[in-house]
Amino acid sequence: MDFLDYAFMQRALLAAVLVGITAPAVGIYLVQRRQALMGDGIGHVAMTGVGLGFLLTWSPVWMATLVSVLGAVLMELIRWYGKTRGDIALAMLFYGGMAGGVMFINLAPTGSNANLTSYLFGSLSTVSDSDVTAICVLAAFVVLVTLGLRRQLFAVSQDEEFARVTGLPVRVLNLLTAVTAAVTVTVAMRVVGLLLVSALMVVPVAAAQQISRSFAATFAIAVAIGVSVTIGGTVTSYYQDVPPGATIVLLTIGAFIVLTALAVPLARRRARAAAASDGTADPAECAIPGSRASADEVGV
Repeated sequence: MDFLDYAFMQRALLAAVLVGITAPAVGIYLVQRRQALMGDGIGHVAMTGVGLGFLLTWSPVWMATLVSVLGAVLMELIRWYGKTRGDIALAMLFYGGMAGGVMFINLAPTGSNANLTSYLFGSLSTVSDSDVTAICVLAAFVVLVTLGLRRQLFAVSQDEEFARVTGLPVRVLNLLTAVTAAVTVTVAMRVVGLLLVSALMVVPVAAAQQISRSFAATFAIAVAIGVSVTIGGTVTSYYQDVPPGATIVLLTIGAFIVLTALAVPLARRRARAAAASDGTADPAECAIPGSRASADEVGV
């Protein structure tokens, strides 16, 4: 536990815990909406914000947040109105965001190229006090949205038409989901990195779905996995001097593999229990690992 004696590790661990909570909390809605790669796209756009931050000598985290939110809103508008050409517009937005970041970094004062690497792949030693403050504020927003509006966001993620019929403001909630995802990307970029953040938003959710049957259980397990792997990856990075972002993602994939292996016998046990309880259930029709939670299984 000697790593706790260092201020930079205290900051890194606090940031890691917040990232472990927020990334799966948003990712579960993206997975339900089949927009698992949205975080990756926002990460590309956020690079422009980081580059602008260096160029204008302003906080890269706050500038990346602003640019990411604008990019996420634009993505939703393209999704609504883009129709058949929407995929091309999104590709231009993603690659343009990456190109803009590289260009602004090169125009920024000398030394920014080295700093960019820490935003792309994560870094322990470069998490500053101002970064921690920004991460705490942004993480609080993400938690409030994902927990406070969980019923509404779940309904929209499952079936937009049904949600619209029930009177929910579908477009507002879609925009809010996109904005929250954008904020989460900027929360996670100092620990995991912009190029790897999408994995932490998606893989813990996919892993949790292997053994859970309800939305609430999936949410809780995914967050538990997220916190465990971010702390584990951060500590491993300190002792082994390896990149924290890559370590965290590999641990997350490892958790997915383990839970997938456990899912098959667990599903069989559930199937036998269901068959024994009513005498009519077909084991083949019982809980399938990785299936999307139904409205009857929300449990929130």
